[in-house]
Amino acid sequence: MKFLVFLEHHEGRLQKDSLGVLGKAASLGEAEAVLLGSELEALAANAGRFGAQRVHVIDDVLLDKPLPQPRVDALKTLVGEGGFDAVLFAASVLSADVAGGLAARLDAGLNYDLTDLAVEDGKLIGTRPALGDSVYADVGWSSEPRLALFRSGSFEPSETGGSAEVVKFESRLQDFSLAATMVEQAHEESEGPSIEDADVIVAGGRGLGGPEGFEAVEELAKALGGAVAATRAVVDAGWYPYAAQVGQTGKTVSPKLYVAVGISGAIQHKVGMQSSGLIVAINKDPNAPIFEYADLGVVGDLNEILPKLTELVRARKAA
Repeated sequence: MKFLVFLEHHEGRLQKDSLGVLGKAASLGEAEAVLLGSELEALAANAGRFGAQRVHVIDDVLLDKPLPQPRVDALKTLVGEGGFDAVLFAASVLSADVAGGLAARLDAGLNYDLTDLAVEDGKLIGTRPALGDSVYADVGWSSEPRLALFRSGSFEPSETGGSAEVVKFESRLQDFSLAATMVEQAHEESEGPSIEDADVIVAGGRGLGGPEGFEAVEELAKALGGAVAATRAVVDAGWYPYAAQVGQTGKTVSPKLYVAVGISGAIQHKVGMQSSGLIVAINKDPNAPIFEYADLGVVGDLNEILPKLTELVRARKAA
């Protein structure tokens, strides 16, 4: 089976989730990738290390800005000429726009929010969570090419050490696709890793009592070399930025360590962090739902526990 993977890149780096999808495609069949933008030679070469046999590149300054419609034009051309069985995307705001636009342009089926993919008896089968991730359904496609959008954190990138053939192609961008222009692109100012890339995440919930409670969360995250996350209730209340939200309507993360502070553990939050390697919960309510799926639970006053835990981590690092 022949796959085409849309590789998203920002500030000279291939995105982790895109590389994870590329690795999954390589494990199932012939994996090719596509890169759109300018000055992409180094990125194209790097894609071969993660399973791409061939990387299709369109080098055009009109594709530098993260606008979806020019990318739909380019992909429509490539998919029409390449004979791909499936086109795969890692979920992001840009990729979701591109996948939806391409599906409409090709009159093709798009399965979204997938968490796995398999080939069974020559058929492509996707796995999609439903009912708040309490069940998983097998989904398929009734036409070709098959388009799939994968939930963030579904696959970890895996270096194979290979190399890829780089093929340049041209695509005439439609006038209507160039009608929109990007006036400004803002960059979030932050320290440390993003929650999508962090190996350690310390997340805060309503149990913190207010925005000032995040000071202790940030101190612990800094001591652990991790990132800070939050629940939907917290960001809705304005205590922390929406970019840090983990959960069904936020981001899906899979760090090695996830420390949940003052988080009750509703199913909507569980959806976004249940694939974490080790889950530690700190909550004063011994009946909080998060203790049902936490690997380690601490019942007590977080205002006393967090400073002591941070002090202990710093002491261990200094030793």
